[in-house]
Amino acid sequence: MAAIHITDIEAAINFWRAKKPSPDGITLAPELRALAEVYALMVFYREDEAAEEGFPAKAYAAWREWYDSTPDTPCIAICSTSQGDAVCKGCGRTFGEVQHWPEMSPGAKRTTWRRITLQGEAWRFNRYAERAGRGMGVAGDERPADAPTAG
Repeated sequence: MAAIHITDIEAAINFWRAKKPSPDGITLAPELRALAEVYALMVFYREDEAAEEGFPAKAYAAWREWYDSTPDTPCIAICSTSQGDAVCKGCGRTFGEVQHWPEMSPGAKRTTWRRITLQGEAWRFNRYAERAGRGMGVAGDERPADAPTAG
């Protein structure tokens, strides 16, 4: 089962804070309120992740809008899994993740993004970082990844 990490919720909150700032410093946009409720419960219960399935509908819709603004794939068009590697040297995904990426849920994709970002061993994070930033990979990968922080 896929989960949404608290750092992704923080990123979505910051996305909405920039998109719909509070007019008076107190009032929150509906998207922010929905995400803030989930975030507060996670902090209260000391949880790092919330199950994607069962995520409150309004919070999930707000999170999805942020998610849709991020690159879909970590691919930089250097795929070593096609050459038989179990883990791609270019993006850091496993053969199974590369193969099943189109069917993966947004939460599962972000879980993969988080893992490869924290590992930081794929060429997209060192040797070809400029390529990842310029969007030289698969269509739709036009911005650098919003890398989640360790935590």
